[in-house]
Amino acid sequence: MKKILQSLALGALLATTALAGAAHADGEKFVWISHGPDSDSWFNVIKNAIKVTNEQMHVETEYRNPPTGDLADMARIVQQSSAAGVDGIIVTIADYNVLEGPIKDAVAKGIPVVTVNSGTVEESQKLGALLHVGQPEYEAGLGAGKRAKEAGVKSFVCVNHYITNPASVERCRGFADGIGVELGNQMVDSGIDPSEVQNKVKAYLTANKDTGAILTLGPNSAEPSIRAVKEMGLDGDIYFGTFDLSSEISAAIKDGTINFAIDQQPFLQGSIPIQVLTNYVRYGVAPANSIFTGPGFVTKDNIALVESLAGQYR
Repeated sequence: MKKILQSLALGALLATTALAGAAHADGEKFVWISHGPDSDSWFNVIKNAIKVTNEQMHVETEYRNPPTGDLADMARIVQQSSAAGVDGIIVTIADYNVLEGPIKDAVAKGIPVVTVNSGTVEESQKLGALLHVGQPEYEAGLGAGKRAKEAGVKSFVCVNHYITNPASVERCRGFADGIGVELGNQMVDSGIDPSEVQNKVKAYLTANKDTGAILTLGPNSAEPSIRAVKEMGLDGDIYFGTFDLSSEISAAIKDGTINFAIDQQPFLQGSIPIQVLTNYVRYGVAPANSIFTGPGFVTKDNIALVESLAGQYR
């Protein structure tokens, strides 16, 4: 029933959007603030969604991010946007404690905020945001873990390239619970340097030869892990799941190295918050509930449907 209600809410939102575009062209100015460093290709889909939706809604939405992924820098971006008096702010809750002050300050100034991607519905509500658009991270990890358990997996390594983001840990914790084991020391703080990620994965698998599965949390950890697995001759032998998509991840699904990728539909995460803010600023209307964009599982069975859109719409 929840999925049906969410689908109806999204359908109503899109219908309202179409009418809004025809009736209004006010050029509202929004800012979409992410935690992703410049090196993270996953956010390319977000950027494309912003471009497409700006044209559809006749608004101006600027994408901003801390170039190195520094969260203190991200907090300053929120403060700068609030001081500039934009019409609305879209922001990931990469770390609630770091971002709480700047986001609450923006809300107190009367700037509508939509949270997106990282964080939880509960955190979004505590910040005073209109709603949250994203994927429930623990539940996504749990679903992935249940898939792995069905395949006979009893141990794993979770390659966490952004361990300072609490949502990333929830993915690993959900995966462990889905399998039915403790997370313990099965999570590796890999960092984002590709060579370092690759070496840490190889070192872990060498020291823990009974590891049954690998879970990576996005292209930054998945792509070096793919190379590590292939160098060790484990491709196709070790169960491998990842979050998110890229051209290299898609190729690894096709050749059997990766069993599944979790698609949280970043295009919707880029687009829906702009639609919500536009309708809220123009007409004072907004969906009553947060909107979940994932998880969806991409496997060899359905990769053909999404491969050509990877990096742009998927």
